[in-house]
Amino acid sequence: MTTPRLGAATDPAHALLRPAPPERTGIVHLGLGNFHRAHQAVHTARALAHTDGPWGILGVAGNSTSVATAMREQELRYAVLESSPAGSTATVPGVHTGALVAAHEPEAVLDAIAAPDTRIVTITVTERGYTYSPRTRSLDLDSELVRADLRGDAPPRTTTGRIVRGLQRRMRAGSGPITVLSCDNLGGNGRQTARLVREFTAELPAPEREELQRWTDASVTFPNSMVDRIVPATTDAHRAEVRELLGVRDAVPVPAEPFSMWVLEDDFAAGRPAWERSGVLFADDVEAYELLKLRLLNGTHSLIAYLGALDGCDTIPEAIARPFISEAADRALRADYLPTLAVPAAVDAEDYIASLFQRWANSALGHRTRQVGSDGSVKLAQRVPDPALAHLRAGRMPQQLALTVAAYLRCLGGGADAGPHAAAMSDPARESIVDSMRRGASSKSTVDEVLGRGLLGPELAGHADFTARVAELLDLLVRHGPKAAAAAACAG
Repeated sequence: MTTPRLGAATDPAHALLRPAPPERTGIVHLGLGNFHRAHQAVHTARALAHTDGPWGILGVAGNSTSVATAMREQELRYAVLESSPAGSTATVPGVHTGALVAAHEPEAVLDAIAAPDTRIVTITVTERGYTYSPRTRSLDLDSELVRADLRGDAPPRTTTGRIVRGLQRRMRAGSGPITVLSCDNLGGNGRQTARLVREFTAELPAPEREELQRWTDASVTFPNSMVDRIVPATTDAHRAEVRELLGVRDAVPVPAEPFSMWVLEDDFAAGRPAWERSGVLFADDVEAYELLKLRLLNGTHSLIAYLGALDGCDTIPEAIARPFISEAADRALRADYLPTLAVPAAVDAEDYIASLFQRWANSALGHRTRQVGSDGSVKLAQRVPDPALAHLRAGRMPQQLALTVAAYLRCLGGGADAGPHAAAMSDPARESIVDSMRRGASSKSTVDEVLGRGLLGPELAGHADFTARVAELLDLLVRHGPKAAAAAACAG
């Protein structure tokens, strides 16, 4: 007997987070990936189960058609599979009102942003998706995609271009105020998004530039947010588990850990769902939560991924189970990251650290080192420079941050010698790092060249003692492997 496909007629009633999909679209979401579907969509569905409203989500994928097509075939249903060593549960958010692919339906995306019913545009496109320079944090005006979006002779292809052109269309339609809410791991993500939008607008011709600048200042808000949930890539094993739990076939289920956190500034220009009913925390010090997560969770996660991949670990739980990696992670948390931030009053640092190790050890998730380690050239620029500089200015060497950079360079530039998990990491800087490794007469010359190109910003590259320590650890990684390099960093 064929297992039925998930859809309106086959919804398992016990798994639905809300009994019926919303009738109206109030949120346009850019980035229809796993994280959005397991985080913002779930929080919104749970909020609407308590307090209904016109807050259906139109999901917009950038270029890939796979998720959008599957969601359409399943009448916008999919399952979220929450997994832990204690077992798994599956729920169906049922909160989406449509699924578009921006590369194929660009005008529909701009029309959706401009629609009167749309009150919020949310974004999860990863750090790499903002087309900005990690060195200057400004819009990358050297990007051909950005230049094409500024010319306006074709539909926009960058996230910032889509937002600005959508806002421009909204202004001309007289559709009223709107909020643009970044849900990506960028420091001060609301302010950063606002900055990119204004930089893009400033490059437009004078008449439309001035009109749009005035309207944006008066009608658009950009709250900061902090998002936190570990969401691996979907595998056939996840599809099989959903089929067993719900009795239906789901082509695009989303695996996730049970933990989920969302902290928001309550600065919405035209209303919002009752997200506080779904566990969302509204706070004035969102940036403190952002730094806590970016450094303690994300920064240490990167170190675990790179050391794990170099030691032959396919998954994060495998990696954190290695004593030398666990010790390096603990040192990174306590010695390198924690002293550089103010922990929010509502957070107990020791409890938070303990929860991180529990989450990393969640063997039911199968979160892969290659996934966490990808796009390090963008991620590490958000996580390493500021805390490293804080230590260096105080006369201290941030050993684990130097190890993180060295392990990243080894993973990206080591070729087959770095192992299959490192080789599978994707990164826009991989080719240039490989070239530097090939040309470099020594680890020191390689590090000087790579960091000198602005990988982690000009100030950190100018600290000769830091670059020398990265080079020493890189040399140990190449000659003796990750265990020896981690031992040297801990001893240092």
